[in-house]
Amino acid sequence: MSMLIHLLVFCIIQGKMSCLMINDIDAGLGRFGNTQMTVNNQIVVGTLMNLSDNPTRVSIGQDWRETDITNRIPIIVTGNDFSTIYAPLIRDGRMDKFYWQPNLEDIVNIVHRMYQKDGISRDDVVSIVNTFPNQALDFYGALRSLTYDRSISKWIDDIGGAEKLGNKLLNKRKDEKLPVFTPPEQTVEALLESGYSLLREQQLIMETKLSKEYMKNIDD
Repeated sequence: MSMLIHLLVFCIIQGKMSCLMINDIDAGLGRFGNTQMTVNNQIVVGTLMNLSDNPTRVSIGQDWRETDITNRIPIIVTGNDFSTIYAPLIRDGRMDKFYWQPNLEDIVNIVHRMYQKDGISRDDVVSIVNTFPNQALDFYGALRSLTYDRSISKWIDDIGGAEKLGNKLLNKRKDEKLPVFTPPEQTVEALLESGYSLLREQQLIMETKLSKEYMKNIDD
């Protein structure tokens, strides 16, 4: 948080069009349940409010000076739940808010960019998105990650299993080469298989409801 404060206070225009991006601000400044507001959180919120009210004059503990004018760059923040942030910071006048809900076309474009280096065509991406509708964007990124996880697990088994992995990588002889991992070729079939596997995981979480099993006496 201290680094963020310095960025907010000292970011000035250096002859180029620029802005300060703060991603997922609610993860650092948001309050969830009984989480406490730390001093660093309060300083960051206060600095942001100060910048919003007086963009060209922000005190850093010194006396105000009439000539102390600084040209500052725009600050853009992103987040998922701004209701967890200190309300006066996000009030109208201090913060302009824009709500983005991706439509099907946006999702296809984003997912296509994810798989562009893998040679997955746009038509294939449309097929994948239509096969798994109403999923978060992270879901489609996880499809690719899962294919790598499976390939790595198979690679570990091929070189002797997890028990011998340490010896293979760390205790090799000087004339012995390290095992080589070949990245998997991404195909629509492999991505669909990963997608169905993730759906089963989601369904299992919804059906298991272990919290009810652990606290079953509460309803009695």
